[in-house]
Formats: sequence, C-alpha cells, structure tokens
Amino acid sequence: MLADSPTQREKSPFRSGFVCLAGAPNVGKATLLNRLVGQAISITAPKPQTTRTRILGILHGEDFQAVFVDTPGIHRASDPLNVRMVGYALAALRDADLRVLMVEPHGAAGPPPDVRASLESMAESASPAVLVINKIDRAGERKILETIAWHDRQGGFEEIFPLSALKGRGVDRLQGRIPAYLSEGPPYFEPDQVTDQPEEQIVSELVRQEIFRRTHQEVPYSTAVRVEGMQEADGLLTIHADILVEWDSQKGILIGKQGRKLKAIGQAARRNIEALFGSRVYLALRVVVLKDWSRDPRRLEELGYPKG
Repeated sequence: MLADSPTQREKSPFRSGFVCLAGAPNVGKATLLNRLVGQAISITAPKPQTTRTRILGILHGEDFQAVFVDTPGIHRASDPLNVRMVGYALAALRDADLRVLMVEPHGAAGPPPDVRASLESMAESASPAVLVINKIDRAGERKILETIAWHDRQGGFEEIFPLSALKGRGVDRLQGRIPAYLSEGPPYFEPDQVTDQPEEQIVSELVRQEIFRRTHQEVPYSTAVRVEGMQEADGLLTIHADILVEWDSQKGILIGKQGRKLKAIGQAARRNIEALFGSRVYLALRVVVLKDWSRDPRRLEELGYPKG
C-alpha cells in the first residue's frame, strides 16, 4: 500500500501560549529573547536590572506561536520602582504556560541567594518549568556539569538547557522544544508581528539602552525616557524625546562636556532605531530634571509603571 501523501496526512493542531523568561538581574533574559525572535526588541546592557517592564516577543512557527515575556530581574527590592518591577515579574510567572528560569553556571555549591529566591518564586505556579543555564561560553565543562547535577537533585524542571544566548550555542535546542509545552489554540498575534510594544516604548527603550551602556554608577538607574512626539514625512521619522533624571548633577553627566555624551547617546540610539524601523531618523534628545521621580507613585504611573 502506498504511503499517504503530505496533503493526505492530518495536519498537526496549531499550538500557542505564553512563555515567561525569569531569573536574577543580568542573567541574559533580554539577550535570549532577542535571539529567539530574531530581532532586538528588548534592551541589553552589561548592567543588572536593565529591563523594567514586561516585554513581549513573538516567535512564529508553521504550527505554533510562542509569546515570550521578558521580565525584570527578580531581586529583593525596597524602593517603589524596583518593587513594581519585581511585581511585574512575579505576575508574569503566575500567568505563563511555560516558565523558563535562567541561571548562570554556579558549580556544585549551588546558586547565590538571589537565584534561590527566583527558584522559590517559580515554585508558586503550577505550569511546567524548564531551566536554562546561560553563559556556558564563560564556564568550564566541569562547572556546567556540576550545575546540571545540582538542579537535577533539586528537581522541579522538565528539562535543562545549557546554552549561550550571546553566541547562539544551544538556543536551537530550546527553541525546538518550546512548542511541545504550548496548548492547542489559535495564534494571539498577526504573523508579521514580533512584539506588542508600541513604537514610542521601543524608542524609549533603545535610548535607555545607550544610557546604560555609556554611563555609570547610579545615573542609568535614575533615568527614564519619555517620547514627546513622533512624526514621519518624506521618508524621515522625526522623534523628540526627554531623558528624565532626578538631580542636576545627573543632568550634567548625561550631557557631558560640550554636549558630547548626549550626542553619542543620540547617535547610537538613532542607528538602532533606523535599523529596527527601516527608515531615516532624526532624533532630538533633551535632558530634564524631575526630582525623585522613581519614588513618586504619581510620576511612576505617568511614566508607564503602574502598580502590578
């Protein structure tokens, strides 16, 4: 008897669902999200607590759609802004169809306290969970194997994926397994959509990324970016945005000598915006002092950080 042709075989049911990326600050969640969806939609910087809100990235397959949620790093928080950030992460964990906890190789001694806190938070949800051991390019084989063994003994994970989000090593294996954890159901987003973030939010995040990369100490954590206007005409996208800081001294640092620092931030952000939007961009940045904005509940609401 002849085998059924591909058109005669029953088509696999479509699967969709939400996948939450969680872990301690600076573990590489944004880098992995960008790698999975094939586009830079979540900002990356060599500093912890870069992501402040829940960023949705969408991976489309022939018979599945995975909606990734890149959460702020789970850590012990005390000030109002960071408390809200952690609240966003915990809410995303509770609502996810699949939870992906990310850790760095830590060896036989086990993870540090902040990672153990993430593990405890993960245990509060009934949805399946997998473990990603990121940054394997920075650790020896023995340390990686000891990390796998430690988590094997603890249990709680369906699978463990050692990988390097930065280099791309091992990401395909994780990506290939995700559809198995999704439920049968229709897609949530259109096939050409890679994120749910409005254009203004993407612009503000790309500017903030360059602030993180080019300033130090408390300055990047005391900044927010507010897009005041976006207008496109004759192939040119004109953007006006304010960089909010809390102190006059921070304003001086961001502007720099003869405006060089602000110019460098603007040039780098403009290149990234042009690459993402496929359009020429004129980016006008202004630094504005808004004293103690990160501690003011009303200001937090206005800047897009509602209570979780």
